[in-house]
Amino acid sequence: MIDLRKPWAVYAITRHGLEIAGNLVAQLPHAEMYVSEKLVANAPTNALPMPLPMGPTLEKNFKAYDAHIFIISVGAVVRMVAPLFENKKVDPAILCVDDNAQFVIPILSGHVGRGNEFAHRVAKILGAVPVITTASDVRGTLTVDILGRDLGWVLDDLDRNVTLGCAAVVNQQPVLVIQETGEPQFWPLEQALPPGVEYTAGFENVDAKAYAIFLVITDRDFRNEYPGIYEKAVIYRPKSLVLGLGCDSQTPFELVERGVKATLAKYRLDIRCVKAIASVEKKANEPAFLALNEKYGWEFNIFSAEQLDRVENIPNPSETVKSFVGTRGVAEPSALLAAGASELIVSKQIYKEPDIARSMTMAVARIPFPARQRQREVVKI
Repeated sequence: MIDLRKPWAVYAITRHGLEIAGNLVAQLPHAEMYVSEKLVANAPTNALPMPLPMGPTLEKNFKAYDAHIFIISVGAVVRMVAPLFENKKVDPAILCVDDNAQFVIPILSGHVGRGNEFAHRVAKILGAVPVITTASDVRGTLTVDILGRDLGWVLDDLDRNVTLGCAAVVNQQPVLVIQETGEPQFWPLEQALPPGVEYTAGFENVDAKAYAIFLVITDRDFRNEYPGIYEKAVIYRPKSLVLGLGCDSQTPFELVERGVKATLAKYRLDIRCVKAIASVEKKANEPAFLALNEKYGWEFNIFSAEQLDRVENIPNPSETVKSFVGTRGVAEPSALLAAGASELIVSKQIYKEPDIARSMTMAVARIPFPARQRQREVVKI
């Protein structure tokens, strides 16, 4: 989902606050400044006048920005914004800066809303001290609720086991990271994992009773295979899948979208893990594929027929397909080339519907990420 919020709102109600706000707005791209009406005459020309009390302005602005920066005391800000809180999934970051620009204090959405990250950025501009109070940050351990976010990972369910996971990591209880796919640098490769945290690249023979929580990085649904692990798992969805696609000319977008979802569901793969789609050059302007690219933000990789025909050992080569597009396959070699993989996790599937005289094909490859080195022995059954 595309975030339509604007990035920064900065609020000042004092003369010193106005100077600080001006400094921030000059260095934070697309930041907007709100100043009390009595300060408008001394504010930059693009500053927005704000009547006092601030309540109506904040009610209007709260969900319109990723971060709100107040050059106002913490107590006053808490009283003003508390009635606007909804939940950590959607609440923006709230930062307070003192009137002398000595401290930057994130008071809401430190992790999910990136408040801590923003606080460090604002503090750097002002030469101030960021005051961070979240336990995982001050202890320098894994941040369970945003693990891998800078790599494009998303939490499967923000409410499921996340609080338990945060507590387990901070309290150094036994925690196992199970990583089937995704980038290995969710934690610096040159650093040992934090105390209590172990790592393995698969589920096999893991003793579900030996760990307080599991941090599982995967693109598939494993609940039926490993119910004991699933029960205690925080699940992350990395961008690991590439879909090779083919279709009849002018196949409706709706059919192609349903085909993608049905095929992924059949093989218990998560659509949030799709990084890219790929096809033959002849399909570069296929409306359904362009619509997928637009709706989901997936990369759209195009290969020439010659490139695809050079891919060896595809499971379902077809001379008939070659007679039409110049290559023995489209979906399968496209997926392999775009993923940089040597094998498919889903070979070519044909999707069609009874009353529509068009069809689509799809194959799936997984990007071959390197695995981290195991740093401690995993407890096995």
